[in-house]
Amino acid sequence: MKKILNLILKTLLPIALGAVILWWIYRDFDFSQVSAVVCNEMNLWWFALSTIFGVLSHMVRGWRWLLTLEPLGYRPSTANCVYAIFIAYGANLVVPRVGEVSRCAVLDRCDGVPFVQSLGTVVAERLIDTVMVLTLVVAALAMQWKIFYTFFVEAGGGAGSTQIFSSITNIAITIASAAAIVTLGYFIIRKMALLAKIKSILLRFWEGMAALGKMKNFKLFFIETVAIWFCYFMQFYLCFFCFPFSSGLSMAAGLLLFVAGSVAVVVPTPNGAGPWHFAIISMMVLYGVSQSDAGMFALIVHTSQTALVAILGVIGLMMVKKKRIV
Repeated sequence: MKKILNLILKTLLPIALGAVILWWIYRDFDFSQVSAVVCNEMNLWWFALSTIFGVLSHMVRGWRWLLTLEPLGYRPSTANCVYAIFIAYGANLVVPRVGEVSRCAVLDRCDGVPFVQSLGTVVAERLIDTVMVLTLVVAALAMQWKIFYTFFVEAGGGAGSTQIFSSITNIAITIASAAAIVTLGYFIIRKMALLAKIKSILLRFWEGMAALGKMKNFKLFFIETVAIWFCYFMQFYLCFFCFPFSSGLSMAAGLLLFVAGSVAVVVPTPNGAGPWHFAIISMMVLYGVSQSDAGMFALIVHTSQTALVAILGVIGLMMVKKKRIV
């Protein structure tokens, strides 16, 4: 019974949460317009370029992982590191946050890199990525503070709000998202408490995290970290030029929307589905894009990026399986 409850909380609840938020946001949306916009209005060249940056972000993350594993005395296949990243992001679509575990499991099976030590390097990477996100948030707020403040007031349903969505909607989404984050934190704390009982595992985990300070080429690590987030941003920003209604938005606007979306995906739904749409639509409306067009943008962009992650995940699985057979 306990295992079933854990499965529901880890798998079905995030999917249900994302589905409910999406239904609420798009309950009055005319989906018949989507095919017409994609076929007649969408600039597929810009979309293709955006997709290239999306693939590159995963590849560079795989290359960067090699740098953190080298101080531990392991030199796994570069291809396997990249495929592990593909698999990790694909796995996150099924169970949010399980990707970090799955990528370590791939290297353990394919290259003999101890699971716990590689997991330590992943945690170290995530700490660096958190710093990058915070840096981007500060930069975006500095450039677009007025827009952010308006979003904060309106999304919260405060006095003088023009109500992008009804205040009931905003409150419900906020409460549901906060509950999901708390639930995720609960499971993380439980796992860490379990690890704390096993001294040898904790030691190897710490060795993985400490590897970040032992890297011989920290300059390359920094460059690749910046490159990863540059690719993430370009994958999103170039989508502006795919549609007539968003092509006039500035790069500063793109940065603010990008960080809003990056923060929204903290909510444990598949690829941030629901909270990401809410944040992007709300922000685009403040920049003068109609709510229907903003909804169209969020729906097409998120769906296409999720499809890319799923396709890369399948490719990663196929390639790893093929290499193991060979």
